[in-house]
Amino acid sequence: MTDVPDDPHLVELLDEYLRQVHAGARPDRAAFGREHPELGPYLDCLDSLEKMFPALPSDEDATIAAEEPLPGGAAHDFGSYELLGEIGRGGMGVVYKARQKGLDRIVAVKMILASHLASPEHVRRFQEEARAAAGLRHPNIVHVHEVGQIHGQHFFTMEFIEGTSLADRIRGGPVAAEETARLLAKVARAVEHLHRHGVVHRDLKPSNILLDAGGEPYVTDFGLAKVFTPGSEMTTTGAVLGTPSYMSPEQAAGQPSRIGPASDVYSLGAVLYEMLAGRPPFREENPVETLLEVLNGEPQLPRELNPHVPRLLELICLKCLARSPEDRYASAAALADDLEHYLRGEALEARPPGLAQRVWSWVRREPALASRLATLSAFLGVDVTNYAWGNSPGDFCLEMAALIGVWLLIAVVFQQFLKSGPWSLPARFVWGTLDSVLLLAALLVADGAASPLVVGYPLLIAASGLWFRVRFVWFVTGLSLISYALLVVDFYFWRPAALRASFPTNFDRHVIFALGLLAIAGVVAYLVDRLRTLSTYYGQKL
Repeated sequence: MTDVPDDPHLVELLDEYLRQVHAGARPDRAAFGREHPELGPYLDCLDSLEKMFPALPSDEDATIAAEEPLPGGAAHDFGSYELLGEIGRGGMGVVYKARQKGLDRIVAVKMILASHLASPEHVRRFQEEARAAAGLRHPNIVHVHEVGQIHGQHFFTMEFIEGTSLADRIRGGPVAAEETARLLAKVARAVEHLHRHGVVHRDLKPSNILLDAGGEPYVTDFGLAKVFTPGSEMTTTGAVLGTPSYMSPEQAAGQPSRIGPASDVYSLGAVLYEMLAGRPPFREENPVETLLEVLNGEPQLPRELNPHVPRLLELICLKCLARSPEDRYASAAALADDLEHYLRGEALEARPPGLAQRVWSWVRREPALASRLATLSAFLGVDVTNYAWGNSPGDFCLEMAALIGVWLLIAVVFQQFLKSGPWSLPARFVWGTLDSVLLLAALLVADGAASPLVVGYPLLIAASGLWFRVRFVWFVTGLSLISYALLVVDFYFWRPAALRASFPTNFDRHVIFALGLLAIAGVVAYLVDRLRTLSTYYGQKL
């Protein structure tokens, strides 16, 4: 028997080859063997297994062929259907445009990708999707005509919508307010129909809303839908299911007991946000960062991205996107009602947030700026109090107040740069540099290395991890070590003897502090690297 290779690189190559096979691809085994001769024994083992378990009989060849893109647009028979061409695919299924021969009508046929290799879980989810969709009858929901199997290939057929998707429509830019409200009101009515029949969609997004030639919307793709029965649970694993930019916080947190109709209302709010602003409420560089923003962040106001967004429509959108399900619309029907009230110029259920809610939302929306403003304001308050009580000389308090004022101004300016795509990444490095320089300046005004403000260095390193950049963590760490080294030189050569006499002067304390900074940086960088690796893996699974 062939042992598993010890070399991790060989294991990774073999794993990649098997992933291609399991995905239904047809990798060139001979070419792969020539490129990686060290894998020859393992490929020979696969050849032996294939001889022991030959391919499916010829009467199922059409099924296998149907799982691959149709070459050159050529038609293929699939039972009573003639497959005309692929029109879309996702992580689990592929959809073809087809002609139903007996009724001579155009339909859409969906089947599982690589059905002969599909796991029982994929088959179960596919069957749940078919069952969820088959029992629904609504003018804005894609109708299912037939559910069945042909030679073991699970499939179902739907009405074919000649047109495009809402995702394609949004790529041209934000949608006009009136059109947005009319279209989404119809989608919300369709989603309410799902909920009344015990179905939660769980994956509402622009690509799952089709538009016919007349602009009429249709909800489709029930691959993650769940049919509720008394006592049923969403999932027993707490798995995160859905598309990060459109999933609710309870979905992102993997809390199955909290997922319900309100989760679909949140997703409708995310769709509404994208129609108004031209982008979803949360869309970071990778899925994990997006999930963290969904869990902890606050979306930028749509009117900041598109000044033409009406204030009332923004209120409707933000009510849908409330973090707590209880603060959203009670149902998709209530959302549809408010959209129709907006179109008729009537009073809305959505109300402007109070002052405290607006402040809290701003803090969540711009945490980097808010945390700096809070910390620096606290320092300024201490500085003014010390001066008022006569505990600090006036010159010292004035210098510290000036530094804090400059620091506050820099924080406000660079927060605006972070919102600008081209300047976002450079702004982080410049902002980190200025934070280190200003902390050094504050310490030089104070007691230097003897000041308790040196605690700011580990705080800067820990905060640098929030940007999810390993290079940035080490960049801030390098600046912090250089800055602290300058403080050490200042302490031993330029500080008054009286200060050195009242503070331990043994040099090893500074070495220990610097090593501590390196240890903190190592932990933060490791965690950031793990998160980015997880994000890459998760992105491949979507």
